Amino acid sequence: MNKSYLTPKEVAQSWIDIGRNKVGYSFKNVFFLALLGGFFIGLGGHGYLVVSQTLSSIDVGLAKFMGAAVFPVGIMLVVFAGGELYTGNALIASAWANGEVKLSQFIKNLMIVYFANLVGALILVFILYKSGLYTGHLAEKTVALAEAKSSLTFTAAFMRGILCNVLVAIAVYIQVASTDVAGKIFALWFPVMLFVLSGYEHSVANMFFIPMGALLGANLEWSQVILNNVIPVTLGNLVGGGGFVALIYWFVYVKGSKK
Repeated sequence: MNKSYLTPKEVAQSWIDIGRNKVGYSFKNVFFLALLGGFFIGLGGHGYLVVSQTLSSIDVGLAKFMGAAVFPVGIMLVVFAGGELYTGNALIASAWANGEVKLSQFIKNLMIVYFANLVGALILVFILYKSGLYTGHLAEKTVALAEAKSSLTFTAAFMRGILCNVLVAIAVYIQVASTDVAGKIFALWFPVMLFVLSGYEHSVANMFFIPMGALLGANLEWSQVILNNVIPVTLGNLVGGGGFVALIYWFVYVKGSKK
């Protein structure tokens, strides 16, 4: 009888293999898959903005929840269609901890994926901006969100980045446990929905939200954006996904099992 899911120990071992495979991709494949990753997450972000601003006049709580419910479509596209995401690739830390991947390979992969995520997100920003869809309340919502993100303190952004990728990385991590599409969808949807609903910070999603807000006239200082959001959220996401998820589960289920 075939198992419908993997045990936590089997999932931890699977991520060592996945991490080793990811750093083995060619530059071309990593770049284009990561470009799609940034584009797909941006699509999820667009859906969030459309839904939340539409319902905001009815009920703020409902608007937040429904927007959060739509956003996970982006990460589902990344997982099922194929894509590379900086926040998800933080999980390669387990393969590095196990000696399967060199630190230089890990860092190189994250740098390529991060840059290509940005390119993909900016392509979507340009297309949507030129589409004429961002007018009225949608434009106002986007501008307000971009300004709010750039006004965070370094500490607040860093902590929100950690919390965000504990949830996003765990979603990507546990979907491996399911052997069917429906199980993977549920594994991805709930944690990602929770991160959006909670107001945490995702570095790749912000590659879409902040530039779109800037094009629409948000009052931004780019030095402030970089210092108050880009750097702390990027670092926080790495700590949340690589430290709290990948390394802890590796320590418990892989390293611990060797004793």
